Amino acid sequence: MKVCIIGCGAIGSLFAAHLGRLDDVEVWAYDPDETHVSAINEKGLRLTGLSDIVVPVKARTRPEDIPECEFGIIAAKTLHTRAAMEATAAIFRDGAVCSVQNGIGNEEIIAEYVPRVILGTTFPAGHATAPGVVNHDTGGKTWISPFAPKPATMEEVRQLADMLIRGGADIVAMEDARGALWTKLIFNSASNSMGALARLPHGVACDQPGLRRVMRALVDEGKAVAAALNITLDSDPDALIDYGREKAYQHPPSMLSDVLNKRPTEVDALNGGIARIGKEIGVPTPLNEAMADIITGLEYSWREDEWRKLKP
Repeated sequence: MKVCIIGCGAIGSLFAAHLGRLDDVEVWAYDPDETHVSAINEKGLRLTGLSDIVVPVKARTRPEDIPECEFGIIAAKTLHTRAAMEATAAIFRDGAVCSVQNGIGNEEIIAEYVPRVILGTTFPAGHATAPGVVNHDTGGKTWISPFAPKPATMEEVRQLADMLIRGGADIVAMEDARGALWTKLIFNSASNSMGALARLPHGVACDQPGLRRVMRALVDEGKAVAAALNITLDSDPDALIDYGREKAYQHPPSMLSDVLNKRPTEVDALNGGIARIGKEIGVPTPLNEAMADIITGLEYSWREDEWRKLKP
């Protein structure tokens, strides 16, 4: 069985490492980071922190060097989904690709390039500490199901889940994982955006009463949109924020890392996604819309060479 990880950064590496522990699975990885890829090929992929393993992974920077695979797991940033799928589509001519990305809208893009799609959402977190090395920060479940408009079979979903479970991951295979996806979407839209704007790790941000009030209000808007879509959430996103405070107090949200490194964020697929759907179905989401606009403006501030040339 061949599985290709598309985007072998922090999250992709967690999935690659679980699969790499199995003798009956050949793990490939596509990532444009040549230094990271070279380190994986030379020394293996290493996890530290919650996990302490080194596993073999066949990493490549050129998708044409990867054979056709039965499964793909895409963990690329949402803003790179289309480019990643354009590059790797030939690997999955008769395969199923599972998204474990943040936000919404990824599966729709993936479905344009591959025959079958698996919807997924994941809570484990990590961060790269060196080329070929990722620290496994926090654990948690991953939920996967067929993506209704262009579904993989339930048998394929269970097959992928079984491989990951045998590799040590906590996977839930189900008929419809939208409730879990929306639970994480709402949680992320509140915790990521506030952490990014305040430049504080998750738990520290939660301890600021004003920030916590705004997080709760963002959650309430997301819950209203999910309810209007008749989506039953897997759990209460607001309670997850408090749970995250206990389990990952000093963990920097991914959007905070992007802001600190002046990289484009995933806000368009998080707060922006909730705001777009809210507008489509007539549910007001002014706070999520404002967060998306503010963080988009913050990203523009980094393009100083561009806006300093403008005249009134």
